[in-house]
Amino acid sequence: MKNTKVTLVPLTADDREQFILDNQWAFKYGAIEEFGKRDDHMDFDGEIISRKTIERCIDSPDSETYRIVVDGRRVGGLILKINKETNHNELEILFVSPEEHTKGIGYGAWLAVEALHPETKVWETCTPYFEKRNIHFYVNKCGFQIDQFWCEYFQPEHEMFEDEKHDPDEGPDEMFRFIKVMKP
Repeated sequence: MKNTKVTLVPLTADDREQFILDNQWAFKYGAIEEFGKRDDHMDFDGEIISRKTIERCIDSPDSETYRIVVDGRRVGGLILKINKETNHNELEILFVSPEEHTKGIGYGAWLAVEALHPETKVWETCTPYFEKRNIHFYVNKCGFQIDQFWCEYFQPEHEMFEDEKHDPDEGPDEMFRFIKVMKP
């Protein structure tokens, strides 16, 4: 497996806006690759992931937000939600700039996350059903297992924020949930 050496650098206030724009572009790129320009999976602003969702993730009191840096260049980012009581943690967002795909950066970032939080018992994340690259990445590279498929027939049990509930004008309504058990 290709593993590029990456550094995780905490997000700074002066990089916040660019982080959000880079994140939205990476998710939009995946949808355009899958569906073309006529995409009905984007919200009314033309985004797969809303600014409100990204900001909620960044601003959560138990979140850690990082830039993925390779050779001094910002090539992506990630947001973790860390539960220090249960050590059941979430990878809320992980993105790599589309022009940096297939270089092992995502995998290198994931290894850095695992090293950053060795106390984690379980990692959880999710991705839209159409993101085949992401599904491959989480299952075949990082060792996650598909735990649930959220769709009209099955909704997650956890309480969702209002902006996470399916709104036909925003983002995909079908998602895979993945888990990775680190320690029993």
